[in-house]
Amino acid sequence: MEKKIIMLFAVILVICLVVVAYLQLPMFGQLPHGDRLVRIERSPNYKNGCFHNMLETPVMVESFISYMKDFFSRKRKNFKPSYVIPSIKTDLRNIDIDENILVWFGHSSYFAQINGKKFLIDPLFSEISSPILFSPRAFEGTNIYSTEDMPDLDYLVITHDHWDHLDYKTVVKLRDRVRKVICPLGVGASLELWGFDSKQIREMDWYDSEKSSDGNFVIYCLPSRHFSGRGLMRNKTLWASFLICADNLKVYFSGDSGYDEHFAEIENRFGPMDIVMLDSGQHDLAWRYIHMQTNEVIKAAKDLKAKVLIPAHICKLALANHAWDEPLNELAEMMKNENFSMVVPMIGEKVNLKNPTQLNKNWWKKNREDR
Repeated sequence: MEKKIIMLFAVILVICLVVVAYLQLPMFGQLPHGDRLVRIERSPNYKNGCFHNMLETPVMVESFISYMKDFFSRKRKNFKPSYVIPSIKTDLRNIDIDENILVWFGHSSYFAQINGKKFLIDPLFSEISSPILFSPRAFEGTNIYSTEDMPDLDYLVITHDHWDHLDYKTVVKLRDRVRKVICPLGVGASLELWGFDSKQIREMDWYDSEKSSDGNFVIYCLPSRHFSGRGLMRNKTLWASFLICADNLKVYFSGDSGYDEHFAEIENRFGPMDIVMLDSGQHDLAWRYIHMQTNEVIKAAKDLKAKVLIPAHICKLALANHAWDEPLNELAEMMKNENFSMVVPMIGEKVNLKNPTQLNKNWWKKNREDR
């Protein structure tokens, strides 16, 4: 019996050592330290060693064990698409400099060209969304773009450090083609570990802003309701939404976010939004404080007084415990009674930021019916 106990402890020790060694790999990034940590500690959103939301925000409303038990036992219909997701391969390197456009890559990844400047937001060009090999893989047809398809970028914008928004393989390949990185407080620590120059990185607290050198637009870092962490420790870096204001155009990216009063506060400060990309696609009830339910997406768009809603965090990965197209179908039904528009572009399709509603055609329903 004594030998068995010793062997058991030895096995546990080896597993622990392997896990610790694995967590030291560069892809896990690093925690803020030194002068970066000193600045973080001055943030009004940082208390008792970590960042906090405006309201208390549990990551899950049930135990992890209960959630996993439900996840694997529930019968899930249409959890993944039964057909190849349609897409269009737009030549991003040769877009007319005068075009103001948005191109969606699935999930929460976007390319935007505004007033001649090129933005890439939360790029995810890897097949899986985490370092765990059996993690959900990108739906067939959604990964038609790679870093090689991207033009040289004026701004790489990262909303937070989760794996499906800060993809290590993607950003490392883009490193030498990015003029400036805009990210929330603390995220720059990992970027510097991965070879980005500190002079490239602008880390921002909520309501900080970055004005372009030519004065043609301003980027605002704004609140969201979520959490952060790439390894075992949470909330050591900040999470955020972003607003790009240019001339008479306001484009808002919610990042990952549950519903909260910050949407109304953002509209109160900056006025009605032209186009909003809102977290819509992972509305598992267990995550209802960190991702929005469908009715909350509509409410957030109203709070922002948006003219056009584009659903985000959707159509690439099966993360939540519901049908992959359920959020889109629910939104389409609810939008029938609203006085603003919803646009769901195909992956790679150009959205004219001056006339975005030209693409309103419910492609996911058409393809499902065609099967």
